[in-house]
Amino acid sequence: MLLETPTFDDLNFWATLPVMLLAAWASVLLIVNMFIPKEKRGYSAGMAATGVVVVLILSIFQASDLLELGDEGSAFEGMYVADQFTHVVNIIVLTATLIGIMVSYDYLKRTNMERGEFYVLMLYSSVGAMLMGASRNLVMVLIALEILSIPLYILSGFRRPHEQSEESAMKYFLLGAFASGFLVYGVAFVYGATGSFDIAEIWEKSVSILGNHEPAEYTLLAGIGLVIISLGFKVGAVPFHMWQPDVYQGAPTPVTAFMSITAKAGGFAAMLRVLATGLAVVSDGDTINAWQDTIQIIAFITLVLGNVVAIMQVDLKRLLAYSSIAHAGYILIAIAAGGTQGAADQAAQAALIYLLAYTFTNIGAFAVVIALERNDATGTGMDDLKGLAANSPGLAFAMAVFMFSLTGIPPTAGFMGKWFVFKAALDADLVLLAVVGILTSVISAFYYLRVIMNMYMEEGDAKPSVAPQPALRAALVITVVGTVILGLLPYVLTDLAQDVTLALISGR
Repeated sequence: MLLETPTFDDLNFWATLPVMLLAAWASVLLIVNMFIPKEKRGYSAGMAATGVVVVLILSIFQASDLLELGDEGSAFEGMYVADQFTHVVNIIVLTATLIGIMVSYDYLKRTNMERGEFYVLMLYSSVGAMLMGASRNLVMVLIALEILSIPLYILSGFRRPHEQSEESAMKYFLLGAFASGFLVYGVAFVYGATGSFDIAEIWEKSVSILGNHEPAEYTLLAGIGLVIISLGFKVGAVPFHMWQPDVYQGAPTPVTAFMSITAKAGGFAAMLRVLATGLAVVSDGDTINAWQDTIQIIAFITLVLGNVVAIMQVDLKRLLAYSSIAHAGYILIAIAAGGTQGAADQAAQAALIYLLAYTFTNIGAFAVVIALERNDATGTGMDDLKGLAANSPGLAFAMAVFMFSLTGIPPTAGFMGKWFVFKAALDADLVLLAVVGILTSVISAFYYLRVIMNMYMEEGDAKPSVAPQPALRAALVITVVGTVILGLLPYVLTDLAQDVTLALISGR
């Protein structure tokens, strides 16, 4: 019997237009780069940014219902979901990519790393993150994870022959390969228990499997555990975080800024799709949840370890690495809330709002680090901030805004992100987890405000290694304005996320 050939209606290319356009543009740029002279490699950045802007505008139109492209329900015979959740994830990833290109341009020039493939790798990694947010099939999640990860392995070692950069790339690659192996085994176990890779079908099968104490239940639970390990590695959750501080410190700083958002956005989007949609809650007399308690424990230890260890850091990049781990814990609070029946949609909205707020704040903080970093990769210590307010008041002000936002102080985007996450937790009756999140936010104020104290209250000669060039200045302005606007006008966040739904099953 011949295989049935899918029709164009089955593939529904229109629904996948943003990710298809970005992938096509990255492929075109890869070829064009071969013909761009070495002295004009900056053209690659302009071309990459142009493609990202076009796709970002398209995604905003889709998210705002200003543009309807055919049937946006699904594509590729149900493997790809084109819904509001997908559109918002696309906006987050593309925003991070655009600002990432902007902060990379001057850095690559002054460190003699200006090679066109840098931007191509960024675009391909973004494609993987976008696909992870749109996946409704576990095989597609696996493929998307590799598309996201492999370019990041290469980008981490882009500063060859710098030893720290090469070491970070090797460490990230080896541990990432193990994480991918866990995902493969997890998908195999889930398929063995349910007989399906489709997330919606897996949910239907799990209703009859969970709670019956038969072998299929243990196989399914083992699969869920392995999937959590793999995605936990990608988002930097404890105890799967060991790679993050070293990779963040050793990788070129623009790469660190980019991966701090893109990898988290893709990982958390996939986590919400797989856990909150496919393996959420089964009611059979008592309410059974296959993963909520596990995610709560991971969120708890992630919050505590990330914030406590960050206090001891003396390097800005390592401090922001542990800060990133801690913020993964706050988003995990929303993931855990998604395990409460009827709360999946609100949890998804809270997670996306947090990710969007975190995008502007975290990339902005790394942009300041890029301005301070010297060409030999030094100048990122805490002591290198002393006196920055006197020598470069604009840069110090921007860093202060980002530190306030990461702490969660109003009126910043970080405050609104934490507000929605804690509200989702309380509505899901996860009171203890919300309290832990609030207490660890108080702890975080110590090391975030220490950065501000060094800039404003300590004497020193801190100043940018070189005067920030137009691209970096523009990135700093965008991130500062975004951080403040999203804090002052939270309805920008809520209007974008209010139609996000994860319930693929009728009656969920």
